Amino acid sequence: MPDDREPKKSRSIFLFIRIAVVSCGIIAGIYWISKEVGWDNLANTFRSINLGIFALVLGVFIIAQIIIGLRWWILLRSQSIFIRFWAAVRLYLLGWFYNNFMPGSVGGDLLRAWYVTKHTDKKFEAVLSVFVDRVIGLSSTLVIAVFFYLLFLRGKGLEITYSGTGGFVSFITQYKSVFFWGIVIIILVLCVLLLHKKGRSILLKACLYIHQASLRLIIKFRDAIVIYCKKPLSILVAFGLTVFLQMLTITAFWLLGRNIGIQAGVKYYYVFFTLTWVLGAVPVSIGGIVVVEGMLALMFIKFAGTAKDAASTLVLCQRAVWMLASLPGAVIHLIGAHLPGEPKNGLQGRKDFFVDSKSPVD
Repeated sequence: MPDDREPKKSRSIFLFIRIAVVSCGIIAGIYWISKEVGWDNLANTFRSINLGIFALVLGVFIIAQIIIGLRWWILLRSQSIFIRFWAAVRLYLLGWFYNNFMPGSVGGDLLRAWYVTKHTDKKFEAVLSVFVDRVIGLSSTLVIAVFFYLLFLRGKGLEITYSGTGGFVSFITQYKSVFFWGIVIIILVLCVLLLHKKGRSILLKACLYIHQASLRLIIKFRDAIVIYCKKPLSILVAFGLTVFLQMLTITAFWLLGRNIGIQAGVKYYYVFFTLTWVLGAVPVSIGGIVVVEGMLALMFIKFAGTAKDAASTLVLCQRAVWMLASLPGAVIHLIGAHLPGEPKNGLQGRKDFFVDSKSPVD
């Protein structure tokens, strides 16, 4: 019995930390907007947005998510796991909803893996397809960021950062009290945990969890290389598709930024958006909330000279697009559309799918 409780305790602690990060980030964001931006200025900037352009960005993003479902479908079929395209899309959108809205420890990737492995004998390959899908997404994001930084922004960012009175050093100086008390609070929490036996146990469990998770990640990565190196064309197609979709989505946000009044070139967007997307994938918050917004606003303000109200509006619009695009996943979950077959009595009678059957699921 104690062995069964240990994973639950670890998940509960991890969930508490994520919720705490989001809560503290939201409070800090409200304070920053109140002091540095002003709610009236933020509201005026929002009112200046062309709804047609916002709808265009939302439409591009939704289409991109559907095509990303195609990426996963390609990876599944490369391992002879047969599932129809729209079934893969529905599962992907369901996972996207869980990633953005649900605070639990079961993320969208785990949900996708569970639905596929539950109905296939190729459980190992199915789980790896989800892992490889995520790795391709993150690696392509990093490639875009590094490419555009090296090609266009290397050496320019520092000039912008340290020029005038709005540089990084002045930013640290201006908010030195916030940084100081933040560090003090972290040190105090660590001291309290170290002074108590239960606290030391919590820290030890956290370290063990990080260690075990890292080992599992390394093993999955090694296995993925062994299996998918036999299907290089699938990897190349998935990678190229991802780069195209991400650049298309970021270009749409650039159009929105121009409408808001941000004069920074699209090259800044390709670097800033991709870097924050990677940082948002680190599971320290829920769906990257406050991590993505805080870092993206900071980059635009300090490295591209963007007005604070415009940068705040842009990052909040991105979050709004993400959440609105997640709503189809909620509908899929509520009506059971991720399960094939027509219901006989409401949701009753809906049968599970079998991805390795000769007839692909609907």
